[in-house]
Amino acid sequence: MGDRAPVIWWVRRDMRLSDNPALDAAVAAGGPVIPVFLLDALHDGYGALPRWRMGLGAGALADALAERGSRLILRRGDAVACLRALVAETGARRVIFGYLADPEARARDRAVHDALTAEDIEVTRFRGHLLFDPWGVETKTGGFYRVYTPYWKAVKDTEIDAPLTAPSRIPAPDTWPVSDALADWNLAAPMNRGADVVRPHLTVGEAAAQGRLGAFMAHRVAAYDTDRDLPGVDGTSGLGENLTLGEISARTCWHAGLAVLRQGKAGAETFLKELVWREFAHHLAWHTPHITQGNWKPDWDAFPWNEDASLPDVVAWQQGRSGIRFVDAAMREMYVTGAMHNRGRMIVGSYLCKHLMTHWRIGQGWFADCLRDWDPASNAMGWQWVAGSGADAAPYFRVFNPVTQLDKFDRNRAYADRWIAEGKRDPDPLALAYFDAVPRRWGLDPAAPYPDPVVTPEAGRQRALDAYGARTF
Repeated sequence: MGDRAPVIWWVRRDMRLSDNPALDAAVAAGGPVIPVFLLDALHDGYGALPRWRMGLGAGALADALAERGSRLILRRGDAVACLRALVAETGARRVIFGYLADPEARARDRAVHDALTAEDIEVTRFRGHLLFDPWGVETKTGGFYRVYTPYWKAVKDTEIDAPLTAPSRIPAPDTWPVSDALADWNLAAPMNRGADVVRPHLTVGEAAAQGRLGAFMAHRVAAYDTDRDLPGVDGTSGLGENLTLGEISARTCWHAGLAVLRQGKAGAETFLKELVWREFAHHLAWHTPHITQGNWKPDWDAFPWNEDASLPDVVAWQQGRSGIRFVDAAMREMYVTGAMHNRGRMIVGSYLCKHLMTHWRIGQGWFADCLRDWDPASNAMGWQWVAGSGADAAPYFRVFNPVTQLDKFDRNRAYADRWIAEGKRDPDPLALAYFDAVPRRWGLDPAAPYPDPVVTPEAGRQRALDAYGARTF
């Protein structure tokens, strides 16, 4: 293996070769680089679709590494135990990885750091998942930001380093450690028949992510400011799927957006703001880690939300059978594609938390099982934003009307018609695909009548306002 000991590059949410500071540092160390992906206890807690999508990303990265004469070593088990074993097997003296901001990942990483450094193994972390270190963005008084707009103003003019190029060569060891086979993990099993429905809608791997970014910048970013709110229009980037696994870096996206903004494509500024919105979620997860599990504003702890996910109204919401077309279309889009339009997420969340008076944690958990772009920080912040318990400057009593929202953002009903089959003589194939994606035990039939609303917008809004009025915030 030469004079230099191998370096273990622990792959997490940085499944790419370009603009990867951890990989760059591993290669710069001069010795063999052993890329490793661990399916550990943290991943075992992921929902069905995010876990399966993560496996697809690992497979794409393995292919990219193989093209450069390298490999991705797969191991399953406790992170500390797996890394200790790999150190012993390879003679590595250093483990390198990109840090994550959510509290569950941080707890795991502390355990790894403490165990390995106690054995004289150097552990080095790098920023690769984010644009900014969460602890590095402070208010003028030295605290962290609690509201997005001041956070945006604080970082928007920051000089961000240019993305790193992919290494031309990744030194390989003379002998590779034994690896699990990805197929043996059978990550698609919990998806059941839904995997075949969702798979054509996924954009997997670094090369595909770069292509997606290029197409968005060339054709859609100019009108992004308005089109991103129209669920019936292909107006968004779709890059959340790739950013969450690090198949493309936020820095690469930032510089692409900045370049076209300077060319006069005004919608790019809104795209940059959305990248910073993602940063803000991780900023909050770092400074207030309770956001991922409990109310960010603790005075909401006593709010009388329903916490029973088995209630018929909640089940109807889960199934995309609430009788509210905007809500149901968005839920069905998620089951077929693994994604949901952002406007749909706001309406779906508001209806659950406010019209159905159900705890945001139930929605958070449901999304964590079903979204291809699931991210622990963004999912938690988004749900608390819509519920009113999170970091939002708007009044907590804001209640979206899902009917007037549909009138405003889907006037010709292109979105609703695309996803709802009941009552139509010739439904869209995507609307029919929903019935193939969902569990058979739901017993759903496209020939059945479309349901009446479980709660009308008017009744739900009044019930929520009455509950808000009954307590002091």
